[in-house]
Amino acid sequence: MMRIGELARLVGTSTRSLRYYEAQGLLSARRAANGHREYDESDVRLVQEIRSLLAIGFALEETRPFVECLRAGHASGDACPASVEVYRRKLAELDAGITRLCEIRDRLAAQLDTASERTRPCSR
Repeated sequence: MMRIGELARLVGTSTRSLRYYEAQGLLSARRAANGHREYDESDVRLVQEIRSLLAIGFALEETRPFVECLRAGHASGDACPASVEVYRRKLAELDAGITRLCEIRDRLAAQLDTASERTRPCSR
């Protein structure tokens, strides 16, 4: 068993983040007789999963199916259909964002071309 500070150091986050994950129901702390939170290796894996998903742009709530999958005993957080569905939804969001950014870029490039034509120096 480890205390919250040890877990935070081990996974590279703050104790505040761990308490927040707990408040959101993503992490469950056991309490020692003295009231201190205690965690084990399964909690390390849960927090690592949460942090890796956050690092690639997932919202905290989107990590829930992955956490639940790990809690159900699966070796990977994406071994469950609900997790795969989150991947699909996130990929669709990214594709839509990329399409939108490409449209904006094309419009901006066209505006630049038009502006450049208007500001060309006179030829003699």
